[in-house]
Amino acid sequence: MFNNVTIVGVGLISGSFALGLKEKGLAKNVIGVSRTEASIKKALELGLIDEALPLEEAVRKSELIYVAIPVDVTIPMMQTIMNLVTDKQIVADAGSTKKALCDSLADHPMRKRFVATHPMWGTEYSGPEAAVRDAFTGRACVICEKEKSDKDALETMEQVYHSLGMHMLYMNADDHDVHVAYISHISHITSFALANTVLEKEKEEDAIFELASAGFESTVRLAKSNPAMWAPIFMENKENVLDVLNEHISQLRKFKASLEKENLEYLRELIENANKIRRIIK
Repeated sequence: MFNNVTIVGVGLISGSFALGLKEKGLAKNVIGVSRTEASIKKALELGLIDEALPLEEAVRKSELIYVAIPVDVTIPMMQTIMNLVTDKQIVADAGSTKKALCDSLADHPMRKRFVATHPMWGTEYSGPEAAVRDAFTGRACVICEKEKSDKDALETMEQVYHSLGMHMLYMNADDHDVHVAYISHISHITSFALANTVLEKEKEEDAIFELASAGFESTVRLAKSNPAMWAPIFMENKENVLDVLNEHISQLRKFKASLEKENLEYLRELIENANKIRRIIK
């Protein structure tokens, strides 16, 4: 489909995206753009990219430019890229927040060549070495403000994600940021907080290692996530994250009160209510 694709950022998401494009025969040549020489070198070694170029040269050469970098540097990077592209090129991002980015590009003359996407997949690992094959299979991809993208650009990105095994969801940027606060961002905050709690209270690292159950490991798995990625996400989606965080704190207080008052019936009620999640998540 593409002779040249540029990935801006050569990490977990973009690297996995590049692997998928190559395996599905969707890209003949993948160009990497990164701020660090080390990540470029690793991406070349792993075969995620075929060559590395400066941003302007890479953009000029490519039919698709795919941006997957921390959200705090995405907006200025996107402004630069959109100033370089023509109406024959497509730009897409993979960011975890959408409203600020979409607002920043709302009046750009090339806005129609941008497709705002968020593939709903990730791990606690980062960097080019974290990229994996078949990463997106069976996952959802959110596309925001599809009506603001040219039909050909939108349909091309839909085809790409479908080829990688994803199904599409469509929503506006505001709704997207609310939903991800509840199903993604709070999970990470909770995991970071629990890890800090255990590290503060349990000073014996051997005890943590030896006694940690599968339940504990799965709960704190996200605490290994990259702060350079997640701190900016929380800040950019601050209002929604604060809203969900306040509700989460309220729920924690209910558990605390039931224990303080030795109210076994209320404790069971809280747990039974939580069990309703089974209807949604199998």
